[in-house]
Amino acid sequence: MRKNLSCLILGALVMSSWLPLPATAQGEVSATLRQAIENAVNRIKPSLVRIHVVDTYYGEGRELKYESSGSGAVITAEGHVITNHHVAGRAKQLKCVFADKSEYAAALVGTDPLTDIAVIKLVSDGSKPFPVAPFGDSDLVRAGDHVLAMGSPLALSQSVTLGIVSNTEMIMPEWMNRWGGLEQDGEDVGALVRWLGHDADIYGGNSGGPLVNMSGEIIGINEIRMGLGGAIPGNLAKSVAGQLMADGKVLRAWIGLELQPRLKHEGSARGVLVSGAIKGSPADEAGLKPGDLLLSLGGAPMDVRFLEQLPDVNRTIAELPIGKPVPALIERDGKALAVVLTPTEREPREPKEQELKQWGFTARNLSLLLAKELKRETKDGVLVTSVRPGGPAGDAKPSVNEKDVIIAVAGQPVKDLAELRRITEELTRDASDPVPVLTELERKTEKLVTVIKVGIQELDDPGLEVSKAWLPVETQVLTRDIAELMKNASLTGFRVTHVYKGSTAESAGLAVGDIIVAVDDERMTASAPEHYEELAAWIRQYKIGAVAQVRVLRGAEEITLPVELVRSPKLAREMKKYRDESFEFTVRDVTFFDKAKERWAEEQRGVLIEEIKSGGWAALGRLQVGDLVLAVDGGDVADVTTFEGAMKGIAEKRPAVVVFHVLRGIRTFYVELEPKWDGTQREDRTS
Repeated sequence: MRKNLSCLILGALVMSSWLPLPATAQGEVSATLRQAIENAVNRIKPSLVRIHVVDTYYGEGRELKYESSGSGAVITAEGHVITNHHVAGRAKQLKCVFADKSEYAAALVGTDPLTDIAVIKLVSDGSKPFPVAPFGDSDLVRAGDHVLAMGSPLALSQSVTLGIVSNTEMIMPEWMNRWGGLEQDGEDVGALVRWLGHDADIYGGNSGGPLVNMSGEIIGINEIRMGLGGAIPGNLAKSVAGQLMADGKVLRAWIGLELQPRLKHEGSARGVLVSGAIKGSPADEAGLKPGDLLLSLGGAPMDVRFLEQLPDVNRTIAELPIGKPVPALIERDGKALAVVLTPTEREPREPKEQELKQWGFTARNLSLLLAKELKRETKDGVLVTSVRPGGPAGDAKPSVNEKDVIIAVAGQPVKDLAELRRITEELTRDASDPVPVLTELERKTEKLVTVIKVGIQELDDPGLEVSKAWLPVETQVLTRDIAELMKNASLTGFRVTHVYKGSTAESAGLAVGDIIVAVDDERMTASAPEHYEELAAWIRQYKIGAVAQVRVLRGAEEITLPVELVRSPKLAREMKKYRDESFEFTVRDVTFFDKAKERWAEEQRGVLIEEIKSGGWAALGRLQVGDLVLAVDGGDVADVTTFEGAMKGIAEKRPAVVVFHVLRGIRTFYVELEPKWDGTQREDRTS
């Protein structure tokens, strides 16, 4: 429920449209306001960017990629762009487009799920400074102020809408906070953020775009839409962005306190209610208990009567000095009590997920909070987040499940993902087949062992089926209904539907519409669809090269045609295949039947795409099953062998762009793929 709520809120996240004002509004806008709007737009528009994202998520044991878009604004002349974490924080690839259509690649500098702020940097030669959008003071914003929401709704070109500030301290409704509020990567964004509510129209794709005052200054970063739009206050966004640009992350203190507003029935006039202290945390070690009132911390007075006041307290705690004793004053049972606690550095709740293809699962390291939620004593181990059906971990007995913790592999303890990758490399370095590995895992209160065959399974060699004699035509059973309407109810056999061009059947004179009634002295008795194998089964009894006397009914005349029987062509399942693990698709050689079906020339070359994994680079490039790949990066593709060589060369060189020349139906076109190469991609396999 918690995850679904966050998705619901963020699904409506954000922003607007450089559209003209409605006719009714135009008449109501004063000349002064109109001029202010124009000046503000002209000041911000040159620094506004539309962000195209190749994003990642994890499920069914795989890293899946998909396309999305958002908005942002340049905040330094060097090309730093501020946007939302939910826009760019999980990106594999980023591109930014300005209003003048100029386009730049970008790289993630740092991201902060707790405030939903990220900073990316445009890739340039540095010869020309970028236009910068200035920040204003969001503390000066008041309800009723006119504001402009700027961005790229639905990935459309840059746009703007006009509205007023409705609420300067908007928070999630209390009922929503009961279900976890608005979460990003396990972090409650509302813990620190109190949004600027406004009624300027905002739509999906505008996430990360600026909320601008009439002076043309950023006073917020648009994030949510719940009837009203919600923007992260500019002062908070600017502070977070500055830390991300300086250190790549935001350093915060943690004391392990759970806090809430004072209970309504109590008469206390100050303080914030302690609802809990996480075991082993600085607050717990300092002796704080549920029911205490925290009156001051580090000399700062605490006063939380309403939920709207809680983010201020949380920010005060986050800014405490890490590793240094901090005095606190609490009230317990009506008496004041002084304590001292020492904040530690706050960890991300959910460390970054990774795919381990050789194991067939996705996983992450354990944070302190995750470990405690799993009732574990240490952070050692690797938390499984999803398992690929039919993969190594999924096929193990017992199988590995989501939320299992891998604690040992082949007798070696596993501390984290880096250690698991190192052990995996050692186990599989010289192996040509998957390696059975004894794996120890924790599942709630149980410690289980299982055997996992670690490694990428090569495609099985399909082998060749025994060649049989073949009559080079396609047929359909002459059913009783068809025979009756042909006014020959007793007629049985096969109607020729296709004669292969250049074949011995064509040379012998067989034609579409002929009804095969006998082969040599064997009468065909087929009269229902389930009898479709009768003719082929009879033909397979002949030797390749034999001549069969095929008796056909053509109109009212029955004639006999001598037809040489040829070797049966290879079927699709017999063709050589190649599976590319980096781009996640499978191709095979072209069959005789492919050429006939598509009416390709005999000399047609290429490889046919047989399977594409959703969420992979091939799927992202909109390649399709049934596409014929003609060339890769300008090199012609004759068959699977040449295609394999080309793709292995690409895997070694890791180019920024890979171009496929593809035939689809009657059209040819080029597909430009821009893979993000990283250390998780593995070698490719062939059969």
